[in-house]
Amino acid sequence: MGACTSATSESVDRIRRELEGLADPAYRDFQAKLVPTVDPARILGVRTPALRDYARRLARERPEEARAFLAALPHETYDENNLHGELIGRMAKTPAEAFELLDAFLPFVDNWATCDLIRVPTFKRDLPAVLERIRGWIAAEPEYTVRFGVVQLMTLFLDDAFEPEHLALVAGIDRPEYYVNMARAWYFSFALIKQPEATLPLFERRPIALDAWTHNKALQKARESRRIATEQKAYLQSLKV
Repeated sequence: MGACTSATSESVDRIRRELEGLADPAYRDFQAKLVPTVDPARILGVRTPALRDYARRLARERPEEARAFLAALPHETYDENNLHGELIGRMAKTPAEAFELLDAFLPFVDNWATCDLIRVPTFKRDLPAVLERIRGWIAAEPEYTVRFGVVQLMTLFLDDAFEPEHLALVAGIDRPEYYVNMARAWYFSFALIKQPEATLPLFERRPIALDAWTHNKALQKARESRRIATEQKAYLQSLKV
């Protein structure tokens, strides 16, 4: 057990040093402004393309080190958390494996950027199971676990897999956190674009179905899309409360 722990520690330390070598101090200062919930001292400043390239190489060339890193929670830096999120999508071979990795990691996510970068290709192999997990994430206590559930519903279930009852999952979230409600507004803006027949009645209803902030923010973000015709944007504007 001691040798295993030592090897894990060595792998994590090596990965941290390599991330530090990829860091850009100017980008660190910029990134700190985008994620105000993260202590700037915890940000190394690794740019996203460099992080993704590193994650790809680590998963392909050093999978055992990648697995050791995934087991070493919590991490100290924002960039390590981002790497962890990237590795989940690259290392998980089945939805069940992804669920296990996410259950361990999501409670430690402390900002919108780490939450939103997580993409899990294997989810497409069992969308019904993913939908059930989304229901659980949306009902969870941690702020960014809820946001993750909303973002995954938006990413995976607004095209061929869409069902009108999915709208109620997001409409029913009653949370005060800004980053949860911004995700809800983001979801509904895409729903207005991709599934207008099912979504517009929610915004035409009086009294409104959503809280006023989310209602108006969703309309705003939909109007900003180039996929909405000018006359439709005018109609969406008329629905503002």
